[in-house]
Amino acid sequence: MDNFLNNTRRFIGYVPFTKDAVAMYFCMIDSRTPLYAKGVIAAALAYFLSPADAIPDVIVGIGFIDDASVIATALTTVSNHITDEHKQKADEFFDS
Repeated sequence: MDNFLNNTRRFIGYVPFTKDAVAMYFCMIDSRTPLYAKGVIAAALAYFLSPADAIPDVIVGIGFIDDASVIATALTTVSNHITDEHKQKADEFFDS
């Protein structure tokens, strides 16, 4: 997870849920976030970055469907822990 932000830059503009994934990352590293939420987020982000998943990312058009499903499920599970501060940090990441 140390290189999550650097690895995520390669998806900007290609994957519509990247900003949500970055907000989840900032939630995960927040000391106020409960441990179970951090675990859910870590698992989802690891799957997102993993080159070995159910539908390979190199398949144009459908390669990120499984990743989107995992991120959406995790987002639904932990959404009450993702604050405006996390979203703002994600916006700042995209603006830099």
